Amino acid sequence: MHVVVIGAGIVGAVSAVELLRDGHEVTILDPGEAGGEQAASYGNGGWLSPSSVLPVTQPGLGAKIPGWLMDPLGPLTIRWTYLPRVLPWLRRFTQAGRDWKRVRRIAAAMRPLVADCPERHLAMAEEAGVADLIRRTGLMYVFPSRADFEAEAESWKIRAEQGVQWLELDADELRQRVPELDRRYTFAVLVEDGAYCADPGAYVAALVALAERRGAARVRRRATGFARIGRKLRGVETDGEPIACDAAVIAAGARSKALARAVGSKVPLETERGYHVAIVDPESGPRIPVMPSDGKMVATLIGGALRIAGQVEIAGLAAAPNWKRAEVLRQVALRSFPALPRDLPAARVKTWMGHRPSMPDSLPCIGPARDCPSVVLAFGHGHIGLASGALTGRLVADIVAGTKPVIDPAPYAPARFR
Repeated sequence: MHVVVIGAGIVGAVSAVELLRDGHEVTILDPGEAGGEQAASYGNGGWLSPSSVLPVTQPGLGAKIPGWLMDPLGPLTIRWTYLPRVLPWLRRFTQAGRDWKRVRRIAAAMRPLVADCPERHLAMAEEAGVADLIRRTGLMYVFPSRADFEAEAESWKIRAEQGVQWLELDADELRQRVPELDRRYTFAVLVEDGAYCADPGAYVAALVALAERRGAARVRRRATGFARIGRKLRGVETDGEPIACDAAVIAAGARSKALARAVGSKVPLETERGYHVAIVDPESGPRIPVMPSDGKMVATLIGGALRIAGQVEIAGLAAAPNWKRAEVLRQVALRSFPALPRDLPAARVKTWMGHRPSMPDSLPCIGPARDCPSVVLAFGHGHIGLASGALTGRLVADIVAGTKPVIDPAPYAPARFR
């Protein structure tokens, strides 16, 4: 078949490679640069974590919404002006994590997407000739004390139930592994199976280049809709010439909602805007990526810079960035790594904001569109887009071909939101 993949982010790139592997003709449709700064794939924290099985929504989160509205610089905030539009999504969001039973059900669905993500990404990177970008260092969660870790006991219990294993480190062991870290942290959890991508943008670009070397066409236009007769797809409409095809994949991240609606799938996709600050030539930084529990961010050495990534801002696709949020991340970095220089020229501090495509239950939409089954939805991965991208691409190819899928796609069915 001729398959048009809409979107050149991590999900679209891997989907294209896997569809080519199965013998299809592939066109990658995206107006932007593969791995460019406009993409969520570019700016994330680089983590490839088998332990990323917990949804954002958890019991008691609904009671925090008033506080989010009052604190524009908190780790999760909602802009007042956007509240009326996002209220239906917030209702679903709070209901999805209303109790631990529901959280466990979501965790069981998230685990297959990330369980072997380091191995899958390393294999993909080797094919693309960039194996050095996937680093098997482990991933570290750090806490001021063991008591702070134990305060999250239910979350870690759920991880253990899903097969996640970790090594617990006391203050001395932590200091040996990450001597740059502030001494207020005295306890850590090391997920030894974890890995990270040393340059997510370059990695995605390499995967798209691999697809092109294997015969994929690259079209720099924007998808606007679909040409079909009844439930049968005829092609993808663009802001230029239409592209005739037999099947299509919607992997346009946070901008997928209108395309999905055009083929009958009304899904509650929202953007969780994330920020990062990157300190170029940082002089200090962890050899192992770390996530301080009191900072709600990750610190990773990426592309010659210490990248501090995090924050959740609910404000839609069109609102201007609030760069004070990036400054909050920089201040957290200075508190976490005391040896970082305080006064830096602007050229050594780079900021970024991007759009995580997020569903209220933290599970992606992966499956056929309601009114046109030959259009496959593949978006909404939220905080696990990079990690789960390798498995998602394989699953997409299986759905397109109608073969036995690599994992059960039922938990990710777009129809769950009818």
